[in-house]
Amino acid sequence: NSNEGYPVAEALARRGYQSFVVNYRLLPYTQQEGALDLERGVRYVCAHAKEYGIHPNDVAVMGFSAGGILAGEMLLNYDGIVNGTALDKKYQPDALDKVPAEVGADGMIYSFYGQLSIASKDVSELRRGNLPPTYFCYGTEDPFFDEFKANIRALRQAGVHVQTDVLQGAPHGYGYRRGWIPRYDKWLTQVLAKN
Repeated sequence: NSNEGYPVAEALARRGYQSFVVNYRLLPYTQQEGALDLERGVRYVCAHAKEYGIHPNDVAVMGFSAGGILAGEMLLNYDGIVNGTALDKKYQPDALDKVPAEVGADGMIYSFYGQLSIASKDVSELRRGNLPPTYFCYGTEDPFFDEFKANIRALRQAGVHVQTDVLQGAPHGYGYRRGWIPRYDKWLTQVLAKN
């Protein structure tokens, strides 16, 4: 959180965004359970949007590396009105589960839709996901450079609006550094204005 979550949330808050950092389950839990944690966070923000002074359509998610993969998992399989019963039939839905988990944009920061280390290249799966506009930011020295490019190519074939920001010489894990936040802000403002 000292390199990604909190500094980025603070930088975006200075630019006028209400920003939230979601803590999600890790091992021994699955990526799917973590995606449900993020979904719950999105539901909470949407349910309290008026209190935060935001429009429910102006909610976006962002993730770094594994956190981006988690956001992708949520957007592909656990958004809308899907709830914990998708993984556990004994789950008892509550009032918050009635709030749709919908977002207007996604930020993939040195990340992609797919699984750890392997980007999805399945155009039909990405099309079925009805994914929001997605901003990709990654470096030329990232070991997953080719995975980012392949995922972006498949997303474009699936009809997803994609914006890329490729940082020359940047490795994996650069966090809030490298000057990408103002470009993301400009892109996000344009995307959410269309909602």
